[in-house]
Amino acid sequence: MGDKKRTSCEDEMLQVIKELVKEKGKINFTVQGVLDKMKRAGTTYKEYTMRTHLTSKCCVNISQHHQTVYNDYKRIELGYMH
Repeated sequence: MGDKKRTSCEDEMLQVIKELVKEKGKINFTVQGVLDKMKRAGTTYKEYTMRTHLTSKCCVNISQHHQTVYNDYKRIELGYMH
């Protein structure tokens, strides 16, 4: 992520989530787990940008307040996604 061609926050996040799911063998993941893994991978995105994407713009079951939304995952409880 650091030296590679710049990708969207959503693209980086989806890649990290795929890796987390594969590593843990579970479909569920935490917001903090995604943020930590993205930082370790060298993302250039700020934490607030990543949180906004993860908990709002990319979340199917949250009231949307953004012009562009992705509906990539579902919040199952506070801090946990699927």
